[in-house]
Amino acid sequence: MKLHELRPNPGSVKKRKRLGRGTASGQGKTAGRGMNGQGARSGGGTRPGFEGGNMPLYRKVPKRGFTNIFGTKYAELNVEVLNQFEDGAEITPELLKSKGILKKQLDGVKILGNGELAKKLTVKAHKFSKSAVEKIEAAGGKAEVI
Repeated sequence: MKLHELRPNPGSVKKRKRLGRGTASGQGKTAGRGMNGQGARSGGGTRPGFEGGNMPLYRKVPKRGFTNIFGTKYAELNVEVLNQFEDGAEITPELLKSKGILKKQLDGVKILGNGELAKKLTVKAHKFSKSAVEKIEAAGGKAEVI
């Protein structure tokens, strides 16, 4: 097979609809936009969620809860994830991010106590759960709050 013999799979590529090319094409004159009206104008049409002047659904549905814009969100990480590091390593949020363990650092890192820790590590994070501190110290490591 050569480069010039490559073809897309049958049915995977649709032909472009050619609008406004005469009445015989079936999409001539108004080009599928109908007779006048808001949808026929360039730049016309309504915004998403518009229901013709009725009260839109997103305003009818009751709103619940509260989002504290000053609240802190922590990237949470379980103790068992730290087993992949070598014995005696110093673990920081920057190291976790560079290894790809943390996707986002958010406002800080919190270590949770799910799972077992088998290695002696120095863990530096913004917050720890009580069980996480117990497990880190039981393994002979240290939990330091940044």
